[in-house]
Amino acid sequence: MKMDEICRRLLAWYDRNKRDLPWRSTSEPYAIWISEIILQQTRVAQGYDYFVRFIERFPTVEALATASEDEVMRAWQGLGYYSRARNLHAAAKQIVALGAFPNTYDQIRQLKGVGDYTAAAIASFAFGEAKAAVDGNVCRVWSRVYGIDQPIDSVHGKRVITEVAQTLLPDEYAAKYNQAAMEFGALQCTPHSPNCAECPLADKCVALAEGRVEALPVKTHKVKVTPRYLTYLYIHNGDALLLHKRTANDIWRNLYEFPLIETDTPIDSDSLFLLPEFVDWHENLPEYLYKGGVGGVKHVLSHRVLYATFHELVVQGDLPKCDDYVAVAFADLDRYALPRLIERYMEKEKSR
Repeated sequence: MKMDEICRRLLAWYDRNKRDLPWRSTSEPYAIWISEIILQQTRVAQGYDYFVRFIERFPTVEALATASEDEVMRAWQGLGYYSRARNLHAAAKQIVALGAFPNTYDQIRQLKGVGDYTAAAIASFAFGEAKAAVDGNVCRVWSRVYGIDQPIDSVHGKRVITEVAQTLLPDEYAAKYNQAAMEFGALQCTPHSPNCAECPLADKCVALAEGRVEALPVKTHKVKVTPRYLTYLYIHNGDALLLHKRTANDIWRNLYEFPLIETDTPIDSDSLFLLPEFVDWHENLPEYLYKGGVGGVKHVLSHRVLYATFHELVVQGDLPKCDDYVAVAFADLDRYALPRLIERYMEKEKSR
């Protein structure tokens, strides 16, 4: 099967099946960049609304660069992988300093948080550069079609897939080809139970012929999932609550959360009252009423499983002034970016 025939079938499939997405109707590099960063580790269905809101809030790279980090993090709240938002903010400042959005793959690759795939996607979609954009969907498609069994999470395997993708790419249709290959992986050549009976490449798919569709692509690296046990103190007086900004190089960096006690193992209420960290709060808070705890909250991240318990302490009078903590009025809470775990708890509190 000729290479141009593969492209012809792929592009014809794309014309019939492509989704109408706002970032596909523009060649403006800023909007394309925002969409690509949002769609990293995020499904299109979820990312769509975030993209629309983010562009409305920060319509230009200058608006993004001059915004405060808290504003950017608040706009990102709920998307997860918050390093993306921090990198986006830093890269916006890089672009403003350059005076214009970089217009080649090599230049775009220098932006904070931009890897090989993202640089290739922006370069082809915005500037027509003939550079193959290879994401997980593309790896899956060409691994199956060509029966490539080198692990796609290895340097060699990724190089093999990239070479195949680049060889197939028609220079005059670089943007469309990249979109088509990614869309094909997202809608047709899906990770599990793809509809091979209606696949336009089925007659030349090595994986289908050899009965290896579910076995490809190959991955070798397994992420070790680590449990963490978080005990939060929801300290408030009915008008305001105490929040702490996470600044360590850890999950949720620069997001706000309740006062936290983290332990190596789960703890119950009786054990909580004996912990030195809780004793410190007990001794430094004005008169308060302990309203009980809510446990059994599980929150799954890519490489961690969080088990959280929330304990409500209602202070009588003003909240104390504590180093590293800020008293935030409930009316102003939407100005602060919270981890989804905290946000879900607050949503339940409002509905009570």
